[in-house]
Amino acid sequence: MTAIRILLVDDHAIVREGYRALLAKQPDLAVIAEAGNTVQAYRQFKNLQPDLVITDISLPGGSGLELIARIKQHTESAAILVFSMHQNPGFALRALRAGALGYVTKSSEPEVLLHAIRDVYAGRHVLSADIAQILALEKLGGQQLALESLTLREFEILRLLVAGKSHADIAGILNISAKTACNCHYLIKRKLGANSDIELTKLAIKLHVLELLA
Repeated sequence: MTAIRILLVDDHAIVREGYRALLAKQPDLAVIAEAGNTVQAYRQFKNLQPDLVITDISLPGGSGLELIARIKQHTESAAILVFSMHQNPGFALRALRAGALGYVTKSSEPEVLLHAIRDVYAGRHVLSADIAQILALEKLGGQQLALESLTLREFEILRLLVAGKSHADIAGILNISAKTACNCHYLIKRKLGANSDIELTKLAIKLHVLELLA
């Protein structure tokens, strides 16, 4: 198996050490370089051409947003995942518009980061559930109450259900049991007033659940 070669960018050495240890446990992931600021990060990217860049937004020597833009100018196909403490959806939107494929907050579970890395490497957009829910709520206007009734876990399960994932798929992605996924599916329908999966899908479309990256 060829491991995904990762450049890890964060201005805190202790933070990098922790995430490097997490990624080292994954046989398909390999941190080949680290950087603590935008100048180092861009130089490492040009020299090593990693498969994926994980970067924070707040960095010395310029913001992570500037780094993303520079990297994309150099290599348009570069895969970039933002991993940040900022839960402001404005940061997420700016990062995506700059060229990042994903945005995950540091309050997320480790499994969320690991899945996001593989999704971004595969060319898929990804948002952690907290950011995705905030973005969805901002688009709803007067329809906010329906989604506000869902917990973050339920909201993430709703997104996966509407994306066509089975209970078994959801269980694997979120590290829960298939029974828990099934029970949450039922609770989601009850909270949103959907009598069937067809109604649930129509409601999700109406609430822009699948249009968060548009």
